[in-house]
Amino acid sequence: MIGARVFCTTTSIFFFPRTLTRPVSRLQPATTRSVVAMSTTSKSQEELDSIFKQKRIVRSTVRKSLKALDPSLRIQQDDAIQNTVLEAPWFKSCRRLCAYISCKSLNEVDTSKILSKILQQPDPNTMAQKKLYVPWVEDKNSNMRMLHISHMDDLIPNSMNILEPAPVDAQGNEREDVLQADEPIDLFILPGLAFDRCGRRLGRGGGYYDTFLKRYQDRAKEKGWSNPLKVALSYSPQILEDGSIPVTPNDVLIDALVTPSGVVPITPRAIERM
Repeated sequence: MIGARVFCTTTSIFFFPRTLTRPVSRLQPATTRSVVAMSTTSKSQEELDSIFKQKRIVRSTVRKSLKALDPSLRIQQDDAIQNTVLEAPWFKSCRRLCAYISCKSLNEVDTSKILSKILQQPDPNTMAQKKLYVPWVEDKNSNMRMLHISHMDDLIPNSMNILEPAPVDAQGNEREDVLQADEPIDLFILPGLAFDRCGRRLGRGGGYYDTFLKRYQDRAKEKGWSNPLKVALSYSPQILEDGSIPVTPNDVLIDALVTPSGVVPITPRAIERM
């Protein structure tokens, strides 16, 4: 089932810090220039602090809604979302993708069925053979890598009991990093805490996915590749009113949502493909 097609221009999405419109004369005394610079910096930081505060409020509200979601309804929504992905032509035709490994304690939409289907090497007559990359958190400074896995046994629990690949395989070889791969990714399957139908995505505050997506965009630009389709999976309570998710210029927008009711294409390229 395809959801309503909504497109929002990015000009209505980003919150950019204000800057002074009056140019600063080069003949001004140094002290004056310092005051102007401090004022601009201070104002920008004030606006960013306000946005971060709004994000914390939204996160708190959505976490409570997810915690209150009936377990049986959660299972129904997990099945509906994963089945929608598995039956979608844009998923069946993709050959290389990055996908998150769902964590139950974080109340993320389940991806176990999707990952298992990919790694089972599906019938090539009905689905293209796929190469899968999954997250490995490198440090606490928003640095994350996407490493290639071939089996679910390649995953081990980290210190937070979240499954991720070991940097080396059973033979002691380093896993392929998607940022060093010779071929482009077709699809990103993304998690998040809240979304809207204008493409805004609110993460959990670590900045890992936004940082990684920007790095991959730089890599794609360098190689002359098309950017992959960015698709997020969302329970019903995670979809908020358009414009209610505050964003900064560092936040990366998504192309489409998959919800229990179906696919919501957002950007023109998603509308064209979905």
